[in-house]
Amino acid sequence: MIVDFISLFFPRSCLGCGGPMVRGEATICTRCLSEFPRPTDHLYHSNRLEERFAGRLSLEHAWAFLKFRKKGIVQQLLHHLKYNHHPEVGISLGRIFGRELKQLSPFPGFDLVVPVPLHESRRRKRGYNQSSKFAEGISYSLGIPWSDSVSIRRRPTPTQTRKSKLERWENVKDVFLASPSLISGKRVLLVDDVITTGATLEACGRSLVEAGCQELSIACIAEA
Repeated sequence: MIVDFISLFFPRSCLGCGGPMVRGEATICTRCLSEFPRPTDHLYHSNRLEERFAGRLSLEHAWAFLKFRKKGIVQQLLHHLKYNHHPEVGISLGRIFGRELKQLSPFPGFDLVVPVPLHESRRRKRGYNQSSKFAEGISYSLGIPWSDSVSIRRRPTPTQTRKSKLERWENVKDVFLASPSLISGKRVLLVDDVITTGATLEACGRSLVEAGCQELSIACIAEA
């Protein structure tokens, strides 16, 4: 009753559409959840994302949870996650996606969820790593650990925005360093927020393979 009374004067707004939310809804309203732009093949082998990494990185699975569309719900949510200090967006999306993965048969087993790291200077400025929040949500739904100390970004890099495919790769080449003691022999799910060319995930994924992970899969919130 108290929550309902407070909501009359301070209604909670959906971070996707900005509309009011009703009891039982949190962060993202039911309407936005139902209207999420989804890849039609994202939970199947040989999907479009897997094909994009063919010959570049040896992967067990590759998934994009959502499609990125300019001025759409996904862009709005990612903006809140990255720039408006709403880490709960990443956690919520990770929990939803993790529940979907859990329904797959056979279930793709993982030992560890690893987010693509931010450089420490950018993480301090933002307050958190947005990919870590996605990893945290997936970890909760799947009941497996996640860690943001497995991989580090050795130097700050300029934003990938407005760079060509080759420039993106050169920007992140040899940037990541993974700890063999933490991932050797493990089945790793590497996660990021948005895939555009895939250069960042490819560079980070290579460092994990070189550090001795047994199997590597990747997932992102959205594919551009």
